[in-house]
Order: sequence, then C-alpha cells, then structure tokens
Amino acid sequence: MKTSSVSELKKELQQLPVEDLVGLCTALAKYKKDNKEYLDYLLYSAHSKPSFVREVKAEMEVHFSSINKEANLYYIKKTLRKILRLLNKYCKYLSDKASALELHMYYCSLLKHSGIPFRKSQLILNLYEQELKKIHSLLGGIHEDLRADYTEEIEKLMAY
Repeated sequence: MKTSSVSELKKELQQLPVEDLVGLCTALAKYKKDNKEYLDYLLYSAHSKPSFVREVKAEMEVHFSSINKEANLYYIKKTLRKILRLLNKYCKYLSDKASALELHMYYCSLLKHSGIPFRKSQLILNLYEQELKKIHSLLGGIHEDLRADYTEEIEKLMAY
C-alpha cells in the first residue's frame, strides 16, 4: 500500500468540511496513545511553551523522586531510560531547540543531584555523557545570546 506524502494529505484535508476533519482527528486520537497526547499538546499546551516546560520539569521531578537510590543500578538505569524516553517525546512535541536544551539540562541536573551513584555504573555514566553530547548539539542550534546564557550551566554539568 502506497502512503501519500504530507503535501498530498494537506491538499486533501483542505478540501474536507470541518465535520469530517473533526472525525478524522478523533479517529487518529483513538488509534494510538501518542497521537492523542500530541493532539492534547497542540490543543491545550502549544500556545504556552513555558508552562508546558514547567509541567515536564515537574513530571521529571516526580519520576526522579520515585527512584529507590538503594536499588540495583540495573533497575535505576531502566527508570532513567524511561524518564529519558518521556523527555525525548516531549521535546519532539515542542520542536523548539531552546526549550529542548533547557529540559535536557534539567534532566542532567536532576541526575547529578539525585544521589544516585551513577559514577559506579558505566552504563549510566554513558547515558549521562550522551545527554551532554545532545546538549552540545542543541546548543549549536540556538541563538548566540541564549548560547552564552547556557554555557555556564553546561560547564557545571560537565564537572561530574
């Protein structure tokens, strides 16, 4: 089965009446949880990115507080990856490099100050270093003024 391009779909959607568009959006939301979450973001949160970033930070704090620091590092790593998957999904929703940079820096900051002995596990340490690489790549895509503001915080994160 051939899938149409985005421009072809856009042209076809522009010709449909509003009721049919609502029906299609509802069907997409029912089809997959990610579609429903993205539609929810577009309808309720896309107009206020700073408040969405605050909500994501609060959710990350809740997930980090639920980690048992005395548990096996394997289980801690699994939880950290779960938090990271959520973070990457939310960053994809934002499609704003500055906000994504802020969220990834916050993740690293939470990990660094969580009390998790991540230096003892090479896998978790690699996870942290990959996040630092992602931060540096995001840093190259933002405005120079913002880059200067974030540089000092990034230096603190790199001193682990």
